[in-house]
Amino acid sequence: MEKDKLYEQIDKSTILRAEVGSRLYGTNLGDSGDRDELGVCIEDLQQSIGFNDFEQYVYRTAAERTGNHDEPSGPGDLDLTIYSLRKFLRLALSGNPTILQLLFIPSGKAVKRDALGSRLQEMSSHIVSRRAGGAFLGYLQAQRQRMLGERGGSHGVAHSEDKAKFGYDTKYATHMLRLGFQGVELLTTGSLTFPVPEAEYLREVRGGKSNAQAVLTRTGELEREIKSLLDVSTLPKEPNKAAVEEWMIKTYWWTWKARHAHPHHPLTDRLIYDEKENRLRTPTQGEIEAKGTRQVDS
Repeated sequence: MEKDKLYEQIDKSTILRAEVGSRLYGTNLGDSGDRDELGVCIEDLQQSIGFNDFEQYVYRTAAERTGNHDEPSGPGDLDLTIYSLRKFLRLALSGNPTILQLLFIPSGKAVKRDALGSRLQEMSSHIVSRRAGGAFLGYLQAQRQRMLGERGGSHGVAHSEDKAKFGYDTKYATHMLRLGFQGVELLTTGSLTFPVPEAEYLREVRGGKSNAQAVLTRTGELEREIKSLLDVSTLPKEPNKAAVEEWMIKTYWWTWKARHAHPHHPLTDRLIYDEKENRLRTPTQGEIEAKGTRQVDS
């Protein structure tokens, strides 16, 4: 499928989409950076069970502009990722910090959110567990390793400039601290706040106003607090996978059924059942108008 057509189809089936990253956290320094957006869609039936299994759609203006897939994003660029509901929930159940934030996006920060998107956010009580706290801890530790040069990471201009100017990578340091603060908040309240309450302090770190040792000391404190909360948090030890899966299946079922009930629906007018040929195929306009074929009833 052509990229433009795929985007149009995915966009129409998106139930939740929002800006994420430093602008959401409140840690950005000015408005000169790129824009990161994350979304969830309910892909079409054929994309879910056909040979071309859909899991995510990625669109980057930097790559489109230059023709280089790995082109770094610059000021004004958009980095967009839209996951299928199935993949999004798999990642959310594992406690992925990047994914979980979408469950707590305030209404005013959402680019798009329909009734199903709101219901997805309401499922957070079944999704969030102490397992997520462990994931935040792991991501924090990975960022610390990158800050200290013990683990590979980005070697972009911004990272090099930070090291030259401040003596350490303040971008990794900011991510590290943010993950610590968010891990503590999640294990304490079961939720995440945006912008993060510690945004002012994090901007100071990003701007190099705190030395590396102070940053590492504060990170160590947050790390110990998360480890303690993993034992005493009132959150369940594991997510309610059964409840989430049941909701997911019903959501797909009724969404597909509603789409296939309307032959002119832009996402489903190609999914009809030809009784003579015993197969799915694209209907002609005449067939749609004459109802000469029977639509699939999901």
